[in-house]
Amino acid sequence: MQIIINPENSKETVLVNKLPRISVIIPTYKRTDYLKLTLESVYSQTFTDFEVIVIDDGTPGEENKKICSTFQNLIYKKIANTGGPMIPRNTGLKIAKGEYIALVDDDDLWMPDKLQRQIDILDNEKDFGLVHGCCKVIDNTGKETGEMVGIISDNNRKHGYVFDDMVGNFTLMMPTVFFRKQLLDLVPGFNETMKAAGEDTEFFCRLAFYTKFYFMEQPVAYYRYHPSNLSGNEGCFFYTYLPLSLFKMIKDLNNRKLLSNKRFKRIRNTLLIKQSEECYSIKAYKLALKHCFLIYPLFFLKPKVVYILYKKFLRIRRKRK
Repeated sequence: MQIIINPENSKETVLVNKLPRISVIIPTYKRTDYLKLTLESVYSQTFTDFEVIVIDDGTPGEENKKICSTFQNLIYKKIANTGGPMIPRNTGLKIAKGEYIALVDDDDLWMPDKLQRQIDILDNEKDFGLVHGCCKVIDNTGKETGEMVGIISDNNRKHGYVFDDMVGNFTLMMPTVFFRKQLLDLVPGFNETMKAAGEDTEFFCRLAFYTKFYFMEQPVAYYRYHPSNLSGNEGCFFYTYLPLSLFKMIKDLNNRKLLSNKRFKRIRNTLLIKQSEECYSIKAYKLALKHCFLIYPLFFLKPKVVYILYKKFLRIRRKRK
């Protein structure tokens, strides 16, 4: 049963007594204009058997609610501000009734056949639990920049069982991710204890441990670059925390005897290198050193890690002069 949730008094209004095939999760905060464009792209899909769940992370005023009220089959819920997308996304996942989950942020757009192409893949490729792809880049006005994101030198690395290669090396593009809801029985949701940067990568890596990923080489979405993106200065600093979070994930898998010692050590080395690279300021450099020690106390015996840290230190010192 799909409902629209009134954020003020929690009364529920029944809309339709039929479970959707897809649940679309959209967290939002203070991006009313972009949110409207995102919703328009979702409701322009050629595949229409879906519900939309918008979780508002405490945006002041009622503008988001008003916009959402103009769309059918949409669940809107406003929560107290949490300062990041993890709790809003998890709130949406708990409400979701669909067989499949589709994720999109409130500033990105979908191509019209995105859902149709992806549901066709998972309906027919039973060995895969998640499908994803690349994005065309647009600016704050919606104009294409000519760039593409979500592709690497060898896209075959993003297809199939990718866990060992993915951790510390690459992530997925949020507006392209589409997965079976039953995977949430194994990976309950986004890590709410992390900083609001890289929590999506950590979630996708945990999914990758349990299922194969299907990579679509043709773009299915538009990824927006604009001044208020989380990947600004503060966001870049918070990414310094990501390698340690990924290490905690593989350590947990190793402790539970799900990840062999050989695989654990190989991925740990990758994360050490990644951690040493996440140094863009003296503050981040000091934090990276601490995290390297937590990942592997004898990190200074790894020549490549030491070399990267040395080069980063010289670069930061030159910038400070």
